[in-house]
Amino acid sequence: MDISDRNIKMWSTIGSRATFGLAALELAKEIDNLMVLTCDVSTSAGLDRFRKTYPNKYLDLGIAEQNMIGVAAGLASENFNVITTTFAPFQSIRCCEQIKVNIGYMKQKVCMVGIASGLALGTLGFTHCCIEDVGILRTIPGITIISPADSLETVKAIEAAVKSENSSYIRLTGSSNNPIVYNKDYKFEIGKSITLKEGKDITIFCAGAMVYKSLEAAKILDKKNISTKVVNMHTIKPIDTNAIRDACNSKLIVSIEEHNIIGGLGSAIAEYKSSLKESPKQLILGIKDTYSKGGSYKFLEEKHRLIPEKIVEDIVKKID
Repeated sequence: MDISDRNIKMWSTIGSRATFGLAALELAKEIDNLMVLTCDVSTSAGLDRFRKTYPNKYLDLGIAEQNMIGVAAGLASENFNVITTTFAPFQSIRCCEQIKVNIGYMKQKVCMVGIASGLALGTLGFTHCCIEDVGILRTIPGITIISPADSLETVKAIEAAVKSENSSYIRLTGSSNNPIVYNKDYKFEIGKSITLKEGKDITIFCAGAMVYKSLEAAKILDKKNISTKVVNMHTIKPIDTNAIRDACNSKLIVSIEEHNIIGGLGSAIAEYKSSLKESPKQLILGIKDTYSKGGSYKFLEEKHRLIPEKIVEDIVKKID
């Protein structure tokens, strides 16, 4: 895709969901055997133009997510390069057994895209919010898990996952008017984290929409004379163990995610840290293993302390 200032701004405005649809449209031009499968979400996933432009590369299975995974695995077994997508809780949790058997166990390569993960659909309550997907899918062998920081990284992640030999789950967080983290082209590599800011006192590992929030929190911490390193851990599985090992020189490791504090990015970091002889304390920030009442995205971010000011408060409290 054309990665220009104009497109980066446009992708940010329309958000990661619609950007995903544009990325798929571009990939179809160069990948003859590409197939996109959805469950009645062509508009929500930004795929209306794709559906009209490439009707022979598009299948809508209706509201039948488990069936979608079976069809995807069948197409993959016939050498199609398959993308599936629907809202994150239905793409991941509802399809868990089918993903385990047809994709994990049978080793059929499929790129799964969970749209509107995290708290973005808060007005519909926690039936549509998704704070469990990473924890569930991380336990299934053979599946790469990527959580892009912004819309440009969504483009990068989709392209890398489709061209990879492994199955993957791409977790799209945030909404429209997605803040820009990357304002120019850069190298994206599955499994290789990106240091966005250097610092020596603490290291923040973050993913998805929390990357921008972490950078904003780091600015506040720096003003408090707490030198803060920020690392975009866009790939949660396989996790970048070198980055975690390097962070052990810090006084504190912090993980920030729009996910349950159990089973997600923080857990993945802690699991690797447990294999090291020495490592600093870790603070895991996210949704604290609870389902709250629904509300707007902004309301739920603040309620679950996933805004820069609250993040800083929790970090300072841990340091003190």
